Amino acid sequence: MTDQDLEQLGINVIRGLAMDGPQRANSGHSGTAMALAPLAHVLFTRVMRHDPSDPAWPDRDRFVLSCGHASILLYSLLYLTGYGLTLEDLEQFRQWGSRTPGHPEVHHTAGVEVTTGPLGQGVANGVGLGLAERWLRARYGPDLVDHHTFVLCSDGDLMEGISHEAGSLAGHLGLGRLIYVYDDNHITIDGPTELAYTDNVPERFSSYGWHVEELGEVANDTDVLEAAVRRAMAVEDKPSMLVLRSHIGWPSPGKMDTAAAHGSPFGAEEIRRTKEILGLPPKEDFWVPDEVLALYRGCIDRGQAQRSAWQARFDAWDGDRADWEASLTGRGLAGWHEKLPTFEVGTEVATRRAIKTVLDATAASIPGLVSGSADLTENTGVELAGATAQSLEVPAGDQVHYGIREHAMGAVMNGLALHGGTLPIGGTFFIFSDYMRPAVRLAALSRAHVVYFWTHDSVGLGEDGPTHQPIEQLASLRAVPQLRLIRPADANECAHAWRIAVDGAGPTALVLSRQNLPVLDGTATAFEGVARGGYVLVEPAGPPELVLIGTGSEVHVCVGAAALLEAGSDGPPVRTRVVSLPSWDLFAAQGPDHRASVLPPGVPTLAVEAGASFGWDRYADDAVAIDHYGASAPGAVVLEQFGYTPANVADRARLLLAGAGTPS
Repeated sequence: MTDQDLEQLGINVIRGLAMDGPQRANSGHSGTAMALAPLAHVLFTRVMRHDPSDPAWPDRDRFVLSCGHASILLYSLLYLTGYGLTLEDLEQFRQWGSRTPGHPEVHHTAGVEVTTGPLGQGVANGVGLGLAERWLRARYGPDLVDHHTFVLCSDGDLMEGISHEAGSLAGHLGLGRLIYVYDDNHITIDGPTELAYTDNVPERFSSYGWHVEELGEVANDTDVLEAAVRRAMAVEDKPSMLVLRSHIGWPSPGKMDTAAAHGSPFGAEEIRRTKEILGLPPKEDFWVPDEVLALYRGCIDRGQAQRSAWQARFDAWDGDRADWEASLTGRGLAGWHEKLPTFEVGTEVATRRAIKTVLDATAASIPGLVSGSADLTENTGVELAGATAQSLEVPAGDQVHYGIREHAMGAVMNGLALHGGTLPIGGTFFIFSDYMRPAVRLAALSRAHVVYFWTHDSVGLGEDGPTHQPIEQLASLRAVPQLRLIRPADANECAHAWRIAVDGAGPTALVLSRQNLPVLDGTATAFEGVARGGYVLVEPAGPPELVLIGTGSEVHVCVGAAALLEAGSDGPPVRTRVVSLPSWDLFAAQGPDHRASVLPPGVPTLAVEAGASFGWDRYADDAVAIDHYGASAPGAVVLEQFGYTPANVADRARLLLAGAGTPS
């Protein structure tokens, strides 16, 4: 067998696995994997620098299957090239507990760089991966960082709006070493793409400033594919889009070029016929001959040699290794906590301004910081003092201007974080977290170490009115598993929250005020309380008869109401405890003893938060909340009209006590 014959057999084996996996699972997408098998073969065996024996090697090339429904293609390559998957894993495709889930998941399967599935996300993740590579190369030099990012995307990826945002941003930034191949197969679930989609993709990406090549009908020509990819790899000043006309399900006689090849198994008879055309044993499932496995396992020796050469360069590098390690892990340098500022009790500062002070005080000690905003840099506290804007001309720029592209910003941040080497911050108004929501969910699912500064967090933002005033966002985002949501009460709680975000794993969202808030007595030393999600801020002289819970900008209102109740204003004195509860998820993670020590059972409890009441019955008997949209007026007026004053909270507390009877 010639080398060319062996390569063709390997490609056909991939096509066989692409049919067998979904058929065994009775679920999955074979057609795209079959059409792109030659391209994937070229990337993994001829082009990409990767070491299957060390999937986390920092200078590896990155591969993103944005069309994650074709996951059987990636799993087949990961098995064949030696990333630790077995043939049994392929046989367990899409089954309970398997390492081969329906869509690729980072941290779940070795060799998967990002979690893709919702179409368009991988397109934007790739921009983040490419941006991280360029930023790190500019900072640490090409001896340590010198790789490419390859993204396979589909019609569906490019229909999704996020692809427009991400494509525009990548072109504007001039991100070279970023190679996308668009699988132009003209098929979606509903049928031909022409039902809904007639975009001129080459012209579209050319207008974004991309290098574009229309490859035409070459999906089965490995040499032409390799040459095109290598031409794109040589482009240093713009991202590349290679448009490949493929035929979904090739060479299935009954399914090729049909929607039936997209989302359903082929059936035993069609698989038999197709395997005969491919020269595969028609009655054997998951057939991988030894010579094909040996061909692909050659990637291990080649990758180990590439990694060893990199290791030699790293060993000879005379740069700052502590800086490199902190950047690589997205952490601060040793002792960085000592840089955190403390704010004076009684001063007033908006938490969006306080976080800027905290960021400036610590930025030099957190080497991987890459901070940006969706056109609200000064407003959201993400502006790094003395930073330069990220651009083609300044590739080491720490400040990313994402433009009004919240969705792409969220997904690009995921790519930055999952690449390793950066700690991305992204800022926007809290209401526009809605535009980021799919990427935020995937950050949580992926445990991406990202930090959101969501500001203008309540009706207190004022005159912009109901369209800009968050109501339901706190409740909805608290429901996202693995998202750490913190709403600091004042500037000192901001400092604690930032420490938690940097040192923690996964995504953290800081929900911050537009309006000034007083720095409260007791918050400067409350790191442990914030880290545990909630703590007693004000304690009465005797056992509490009432608990007021506040979050964020409403904590100081609770403190004022407690003073009125303790003084006996408008009624008998009430021993009142004030609890700051900045993070529901951190508080819920504590044991029942700690939660009971903060919120004692049987004591009437009133929550105070300028947002929806949904969910507060978990911790409180009643809530001063907003279950309607806001109003356009100065922020202080809106808050007063909706009852966020010490006097109204005290009145609501007395009503609660009157209806609750004597606490047990």
